[in-house]
Amino acid sequence: MRCDVLIVGGAAMGSATAYYLKRLDPAVSVAVLERDSTYARSSTVLSDGNVRVQFNLEENIRISQFAMEVLATFADDMETSSYRPEVGARHQGNLFLTDAVDRADALAGMELQQALGCEVGWLEASEIANSWPMFDGPRHVGGTFGPRDGSIDPSAVLRGYRQRAGAMGVEFIEADVAALIRDGDAVAGVRLVSGEEMSASIVVNCAGAWSPTLLSAIGVDIPVLPIMRSVFVVASHLEWEGDLPSVFVPSGVYVLPERDGTFLIAWSQPDDPVGFDFTVRRSRFYDMIWPELVEHLPAFDQLDIVGSWAGLYAVNTFDGNAILGEWPEVRGLHVCTGFSGHGFQQCHAVGRYLAELILERDHALDLSRLGTQRIVDGNPLHENAGRLI
Repeated sequence: MRCDVLIVGGAAMGSATAYYLKRLDPAVSVAVLERDSTYARSSTVLSDGNVRVQFNLEENIRISQFAMEVLATFADDMETSSYRPEVGARHQGNLFLTDAVDRADALAGMELQQALGCEVGWLEASEIANSWPMFDGPRHVGGTFGPRDGSIDPSAVLRGYRQRAGAMGVEFIEADVAALIRDGDAVAGVRLVSGEEMSASIVVNCAGAWSPTLLSAIGVDIPVLPIMRSVFVVASHLEWEGDLPSVFVPSGVYVLPERDGTFLIAWSQPDDPVGFDFTVRRSRFYDMIWPELVEHLPAFDQLDIVGSWAGLYAVNTFDGNAILGEWPEVRGLHVCTGFSGHGFQQCHAVGRYLAELILERDHALDLSRLGTQRIVDGNPLHENAGRLI
């Protein structure tokens, strides 16, 4: 089989890229290869679905602004004869608590976000305590609040892009890619576990945490590791009325409120397991996450775990940001990985950008600073001086 573009990995990033390719050029032939059409271990489906404009790198902010635009009309735009993707958007807001040490960085980030048109403001600790008493604590001096940030259903976004792209002529194939095929200084296609070969002059690696393995086999080394992160679903004795914002404490623990009175709680740590391990270790919650959370928010001193799951981050150990575009030394090979935990919310702008890059169109949003050349040259592009969550 031969086509113009082969996309390896059919979750949100791969499906969005396929959609934008067909939207920009209906004549281009696109095939998406996905090893598991149930997406049981897909980082998209296992995402907590948070979307936010509160980043400190202009590209990441603008990526999120485009995501908000797309999601506002997503159901209408992606509806097909058989499916309407209702993403269940909740704009409960994101509250990033800040201690005295990081206050200046937080305010600088907020000022950039405001300059780019984002609705974000500063709340003093007393204002936070008055609005949401359970978020009162001794360690923070205030926080930045983005009222339009919130949560959506990742599965609906994935299925929306996949169904719409399929209706536009993209071929989705359930197949496990064993290797990329390189012909000198160019990519030539892929070889499947079945032994079948598929040819294309352009291959897009959207395999997320599995991307580095495929790339290293053809001599392309990227600083990305598959790191397991666990999310815990907890119930508490706390009572409240109205919507609560999602809360991020200075150390990185985050608390996302759910509709049924439960919370999603997680904390990425440097010693999180590396590899394709999906085993949840509840001891990490009791020994590490919960004590840290209570240090910042004492009201959470009584919790019960009622569920949990584990998923993978494709962590860019070089600078924590996406690695996008054609690899300098392999013509036609496009890389799309290294999002370090914020990839799902970036699929809309990144998919469009990659499609524009492949089809040599002008960019609606220039993401070239997130390109592959910085990895080759050793020039990191960091989010900010603080911790990227």
